Amino acid sequence: MIDSFRNIFAIPDLRKRVLFTFALLAVYRAGAWIPVPGVDPVAMAAFTEAQEGTVLGFLNLFSGGALGRMTIFALGIMPYISSSIILQLLTVVWPYLEKLSKEGELGRRKITQYTRYGTVVLSIIQGLGISFFLERTQAPSEMMLVPESIQGWGFRLVTVLTLTTGTAFVMWLRAQISERGIGNGISLIIFAGIVVGLPGAILSTITDIKQGSMNIIVAVLLVIFMVIIVGAIVCMERAQRRIPIKYAKRVVGRRVIGGQSTYLPLRLNTGGVIPVIFAASIMSFPQTLGQYIDQPWLRKIIDALSWGEPLYNLVYFTAIIFFCYFYTSIIFNPEDTADNMKKYGGFIAKLRPGKPTARYIDRVLTRITLVGSVYLALVAILPNILIAGFKVATIPVIGATLDAFLPQWFTHGLGVKFFFGGTSLLIVVGVAMDTVNQIESQLVMRHYDGFMRKGRVRGRKG
Repeated sequence: MIDSFRNIFAIPDLRKRVLFTFALLAVYRAGAWIPVPGVDPVAMAAFTEAQEGTVLGFLNLFSGGALGRMTIFALGIMPYISSSIILQLLTVVWPYLEKLSKEGELGRRKITQYTRYGTVVLSIIQGLGISFFLERTQAPSEMMLVPESIQGWGFRLVTVLTLTTGTAFVMWLRAQISERGIGNGISLIIFAGIVVGLPGAILSTITDIKQGSMNIIVAVLLVIFMVIIVGAIVCMERAQRRIPIKYAKRVVGRRVIGGQSTYLPLRLNTGGVIPVIFAASIMSFPQTLGQYIDQPWLRKIIDALSWGEPLYNLVYFTAIIFFCYFYTSIIFNPEDTADNMKKYGGFIAKLRPGKPTARYIDRVLTRITLVGSVYLALVAILPNILIAGFKVATIPVIGATLDAFLPQWFTHGLGVKFFFGGTSLLIVVGVAMDTVNQIESQLVMRHYDGFMRKGRVRGRKG
């Protein structure tokens, strides 16, 4: 392991990429402490502390505390993710975008440009909603988050401009990390935001144990639970369905090539952590729109979609499954894979090359994606049990009966103040594994030993 880390800094290009990524993540973390002008930091800190375990606490986790401190990076990368989802959905139904997506690099650049425009529009809308929310919200100490003397359109315009500019800068950081760093710009930014809060959360849990507000037995069980979840995530993220492939012999000049057997690896979780991030971004929309809506029936729907409510859990679960299939269909095309196999003389036993092979690959991918999507959804909703439980009492007609019948830890949670498991742990473990694999491939490509001497990726022998 030590030799592998030494090899990273022995390769000039890889060393520059790693240091460049660290530098940009440091800039991102520095911006997460620069407050929006006009917001009272004392009142904001008290308000954020009171919102632990709510949707604001959930979104604050993804922003690395920037939303809770109401800094220039409060919106983070979420508007860009939301804009990407919208553009990808429109690509399916709008012929113009579908044509652009098939025009190669030029078309992708055009779609990326539209995504950036959409990010700015969404940032303006969300920034305006946040400014209204800040003006009419009080901290538990009855202090206004924004002093009444500076409330008005002046404060609102400054807030919108600050948050939109901050999001645009984070979007630029994402692009730089993906192009000139070690890749996975979106995932690494969210990863940095989550990891930075873990040490403080651990210390807070230790303090709760010392003060007696958390039982030591519960704490031990949570640690065991966390270890089991990490192991399960690692196993599921590495799980593959390997389809055997044979290559026919061909004579090229005086050489005979082919006649070998290999396999097509299909990951159980092809989409990685992106479907969870997409679903979390979409689920933040109702609360944002709720700042503008006063109709009673719409308020009931928005309240039912509040974090921790049964309808929220159901929609969140379904959205993760949907985005698993949606994102997999974007990044993996069975027809292209089958055509490439046919081009190089590859075939699957008992199947004809071309469309029959593509249909078989698509059928296998659909089945394993179902298992992978259900796994992602189950892991993602575990924080609801740890923090607030499933609030079955709010279900019409049968809610009171279920609340009395089900155990209290299931309906009211365990009072955990941060995500030992679930969404954050899934993102942290998944992004860490992807990053290690990318660095591993860079090391192996340059004939250096990687992190894994045995297993799926190997370095040079000897």
